[in-house]
Amino acid sequence: MSYAPRYPDATFVESPNFDARPDPQDISLLVIHAISLPPESFGGPYVRQLFQGKLDAGAHPYFADIASLQVSAHFFVRRDGAVEQFVDCGMRAWHAGKSSFAGRERCNDFSIGIELEGSDNQPFADAQYSALVALTAWLLQEYPGLSPQRIVGHEHIAPGRKTDPGPYFDWARFRQELSDNRF
Repeated sequence: MSYAPRYPDATFVESPNFDARPDPQDISLLVIHAISLPPESFGGPYVRQLFQGKLDAGAHPYFADIASLQVSAHFFVRRDGAVEQFVDCGMRAWHAGKSSFAGRERCNDFSIGIELEGSDNQPFADAQYSALVALTAWLLQEYPGLSPQRIVGHEHIAPGRKTDPGPYFDWARFRQELSDNRF
């Protein structure tokens, strides 16, 4: 079976921060994250720049500690619902860090990462839920190893180290909308 590496409703913006998966057929976890740069600020170019390895350390005091990080995600969903893709789904994006799911370490090896523009302190936008549901439904169709039971937050695979997508992400809403829109 051949899989679509790129989501047709996303703008592709290539990141250098990826490598080959140990097993390209093993895509069996979806990890939802939240990010804003600078923290609590939305709409700027900084997340894109971070994932492209082009973040200017001098553009904001917070960036001095993160500008040299080599991180990425497969997808980034902005507040207005626009989706950007940074890494082909068949490749390993560097989004989960030290992590484990169901006793299996190194979640980057077998997961797809979706970053939502947001934080632990603010609700997510309606447009983001709509875009996330559409993207997730597409991923579930394209990758049979994924299932609604294998969709988690970064906080679930790196407890104590990560808190995103945080308390304002409405898991019940997301799961209900996904269920309503899958068929």
